[in-house]
Amino acid sequence: MDKIVIVMPAFNEAENIGPMVEALCGTEFPKIKDADMHLLVVDANSPDGTGKIVSDKQGKYKNLHLLSKDKGGLGADYVAGFKYAVDKLSADAVMEMDADFQHPPRFVKPMVDAYLEGAEYVIGSRYIPGGSVPKEWALFRKAVSYFGNLYIRLVLLKPSIHDLTTGFRLTKVKGVLDKIDIDHLMEQKRFAYKVDLLYQSIKNAKKVKEVPLEFAPRTKEQSKFNMKETVSTLKVATILGIKDKARFIKFGTVGFIGYVVNAVGLAVFAKLGFPEWGIWAAATEVAIVSNFILNNLWTFKSEKITGVGFLLKKFFQFNLTSTGALIIQAIFGSLGVAFFGTGSRQLLLPFIILLLVLPYNYFMYNAVIWKTWKMPWSRK
Repeated sequence: MDKIVIVMPAFNEAENIGPMVEALCGTEFPKIKDADMHLLVVDANSPDGTGKIVSDKQGKYKNLHLLSKDKGGLGADYVAGFKYAVDKLSADAVMEMDADFQHPPRFVKPMVDAYLEGAEYVIGSRYIPGGSVPKEWALFRKAVSYFGNLYIRLVLLKPSIHDLTTGFRLTKVKGVLDKIDIDHLMEQKRFAYKVDLLYQSIKNAKKVKEVPLEFAPRTKEQSKFNMKETVSTLKVATILGIKDKARFIKFGTVGFIGYVVNAVGLAVFAKLGFPEWGIWAAATEVAIVSNFILNNLWTFKSEKITGVGFLLKKFFQFNLTSTGALIIQAIFGSLGVAFFGTGSRQLLLPFIILLLVLPYNYFMYNAVIWKTWKMPWSRK
């Protein structure tokens, strides 16, 4: 039975933490039969006695835990909680949840159910059918939340995910959370760290699922919403978007160099009297060698293949996967020349590369060779 630990930062939540513990440990957890549910409250030395309330409740609930630490910001509290949940409680999955009832406890079970059904990353979403934001929110806040999410979806190229700023999420530890350097997430003192954590979790998880969340208004004290948090969140998303596209830009640059090598090869092998199919095949192979070397040293530097034996193995694999590019060029190049004549050879090349070879290569490089994409059949 998997152990799932809800990590709940709580600073000056004395009014909420008692009822929240009762709602989770006393009411909701017993409804979940197929998981070992635990609640870890991370108290940043709240002066209002939040930690004392949790400590008193521990006598009643054995699956209630308390981690006391210095105040360091929301992200730092979650990071400390994640580490404690994994190292001390042996959690198989961790869940992020607010202590102020904006994440209603009744939505914990659907999140856990999605995990038990195979999702490695579960998102409580306000922007899918069944989800909602509070009617009490001012129009301005609703607009900021909606269009902020839309901006992040566009800049991160994640159109299939509808809520990228939610704070209600469940993450599998093995293969997802344990592959993230959580000590160096961006903006750990602000809510914006969640975008960085979500972005990396989505990249690691084989299966991501959104479940509806009816986000509730905060009934006690003030809402934590402010424009500084919003600006910080959008900044983190923009930085991540630029970093993510940097690899594609490098890939495109290497591809252009490969195109030049390929074009020169076409001319050279044609002069050497190769048959038409041989001209295209030989020129493509020379470009393949160039692409492998440059991509390994530059585009995929962080995943660089090293060691003579492993390098040769991967180069052989690279050639096998690049056979698709060779076949694409040989077939469509030969057909194009047969249809348009030999003078069209250099004109055909850019269209074949841009429309057919480039998408094929980018997929193969990320999914098969350097394995930066976590595919269902492959785990690095």
